[in-house]
Formats: sequence, structure tokens, C-alpha cells
Amino acid sequence: MSNICIVAFGGPTACAFPILHGSGNGILTIAKGTMPLALFGPSGYGARLGWLNAPARILQAAAPLVFGAALAAWGLNAIWLTAGVGVLATIALLVVRRT
Repeated sequence: MSNICIVAFGGPTACAFPILHGSGNGILTIAKGTMPLALFGPSGYGARLGWLNAPARILQAAAPLVFGAALAAWGLNAIWLTAGVGVLATIALLVVRRT
């Protein structure tokens, strides 16, 4: 996406992209910390936050190992694994948004 913006709008977007990307990550970090507090209250906040974040952390830790094994087994065709996971994630997001 950033490459398309740079080609379409030129050099100034090269400065805007990291600023907007960093701002989005900052807001995401704040939202991940405050949303469970607002929804569930302060009772057991740390434990609840741990349970909510555990699946993402486990998958983030396993991803390099899984992708490395896929590269060793399938070579460059492992890129299709990455593309498939991306497509499935997009479909899941669209399903969640509609319900």
C-alpha cells in the first residue's frame, strides 16, 4: 500500500506513511490496554489481559518456526501459505464486521 502511495503521490508520502503507521500502532497499544479495563472493570484486570493476549503472543512466537519449516519443506511455494493465511484473515474480518 505504501508503495502505491509513493508512486501515485510522490516523495511526501514517504514521510507521511511512517508517521501515520506509528500513530496507528500507538493508538492500537492504548486501545488494547484500556478496552478490557472499560469493558470488564479493574477486578482481575491483569489476568484477563493475559488471557486475551495469550493466543496472539503464542501465534507470534510460533510463526517464524512454522514459516521456516514450510520454507524447508516447500521452498518458495511456502509464500502461498502466507498468502492463504492473509486471505483467511481478511475473510474472517469481513465476517466479523457483518455480524
